[in-house]
Amino acid sequence: MTELTHEKLTWLYTTMYRIRRFEETMLEQTFKGNAMGVTHPSDGQEAVPTGICAHLTVKDWIGSTHRGHGHCIAKGLETRRMMAEIMGRATGQCKGKGGSMHIADFSKGMLGTNAIVGASVPLAVGAALTAKYRGKESESIGVSFFGDGATSQGVVHESMNLAAIWKLPVIFACENNGYAEATPAWYAVSTDDISSRAEGYGIPGVQVDGMDVFAVYDAAGQAVARARRGEGPTLLDLKTYRYHGHFHADDPTKYRKAEEEAAYKARDCLKSFEERVTAQKLMTGDELSKIRDSIEAEMVDAVQFALDSPMPDEAELYSDVYVSYSNPLLGLR
Repeated sequence: MTELTHEKLTWLYTTMYRIRRFEETMLEQTFKGNAMGVTHPSDGQEAVPTGICAHLTVKDWIGSTHRGHGHCIAKGLETRRMMAEIMGRATGQCKGKGGSMHIADFSKGMLGTNAIVGASVPLAVGAALTAKYRGKESESIGVSFFGDGATSQGVVHESMNLAAIWKLPVIFACENNGYAEATPAWYAVSTDDISSRAEGYGIPGVQVDGMDVFAVYDAAGQAVARARRGEGPTLLDLKTYRYHGHFHADDPTKYRKAEEEAAYKARDCLKSFEERVTAQKLMTGDELSKIRDSIEAEMVDAVQFALDSPMPDEAELYSDVYVSYSNPLLGLR
């Protein structure tokens, strides 16, 4: 494990716990009928966005997925505005118009959660191309988060090939949680080691324990440093696990065995972090408890903020859209 400062350890734990409790709280609100549309929880996968984004700044760009709340939080977005967005409120991150699968904040380098499988990859490659074109790869890189199900998408392979040819400063972070909806990776993906596909593009491919934030941090640190040096992309195959179903109403017991779930939960990233830092006297149990208490209060505040916020005004319907619906040629208004 790379030696980490107390400040960085605190950030890692705070970020992971914030993601965990946001997802659990978001699910509670979804089941109460307060969320607008479908929500895809990522609890269990907290170590991946946390370990990677620990190396990034606001000048770096990330592309996300339909399961992207953790990416947003790790990149610094506010949980109040995220919760309000999921509830469709005017105070939401995108004024309540995007919902769970379309949360973005360019000021934080967050290109957006994305409902299209694999679509985060070309976005991150585009950001990396911009950085290289401007000679800014040392201070601005792209990171694409995508799942094992996206690895069979043509646009993913095209993007990796292009990034390799041009040595773009981009990290391909595959959150391999073993399932594309209910389809297991062993059935749909041609290899057990997705990182081995990197060889076909002439770039490094690394398999990482995605349940261990320290392992993720170390692997991501090397990949980020390589990108900033102008040496091109890296593919990270991060073995992780989502605790809930594909979306809030999905029952994973229909396609996953209880033994499998128990095995992964026994290696929970928060639990293993707590055991490790307290055993090595890097953080105290009291410090960890205070962080948890603070996050609990934050979640209560986020929910109340969202519930107290108004719905978007009808006048906002045609703003912030690509097409001018007031154009008389369209005959729509």
